[in-house]
Formats: sequence, C-alpha cells, structure tokens
Amino acid sequence: MFPLAKESIEDTLTKDDIQFIRRLAKKIHDSGFVTPSVFFLEMIRPLSSLGGHAMVFMGPIINGFIQSDGYYKAVALMAKKGSLKILLDEIEQLELLDSHDGKRH
Repeated sequence: MFPLAKESIEDTLTKDDIQFIRRLAKKIHDSGFVTPSVFFLEMIRPLSSLGGHAMVFMGPIINGFIQSDGYYKAVALMAKKGSLKILLDEIEQLELLDSHDGKRH
C-alpha cells in the first residue's frame, strides 16, 4: 500500500482564513498579553476540537453580550488541525519583529 499524501494546513486554509489569523495575532500582540496568550494557546492545542464544539454551544449566549464578527470564523478555524500552530507562529513572528525593532511595551 502507498502512504496517504499529507496535506498541509496551509493548503486547506483560504486567503481569508490566513488574513483572519494574522489580524487575530496582531490584536493579541497589540494587547500586550503575548506570553499569557501563547501559554494558553499551547495548553489548549490538544483540545482545540473540543474547544471548537464548546464555542459553538456557547455562541448564542456569547454573541448576546458581545458582537464579534469573527467568533464563528474562529470556531471554524479551531476545528482545523494546525491552525493554532499557524496562529502561534504569527504571534511569535510579530514578537520577534518587535524585539528586533527595539520597541518594547
């Protein structure tokens, strides 16, 4: 038997998905909570599928209090394996660029 060809996560994400991930990474970076965010995302990575289902369940309640256009987009991305890794890579890249510029918050 031939091994199945592995499809990379970048192949399954659309340009809109990647732009959304970059905007989310920029918001996290600009908030100044990079370290807690990275720890949290690393912690939930094995449970991202379960977290996505919980977010769908809580969606109507959360959207009743806050209007977030990207809420269900984030849910869809959590269901895709590897999207959290891309988000983490984007956050770390922004932090690295920021540290090379000498701008520390």
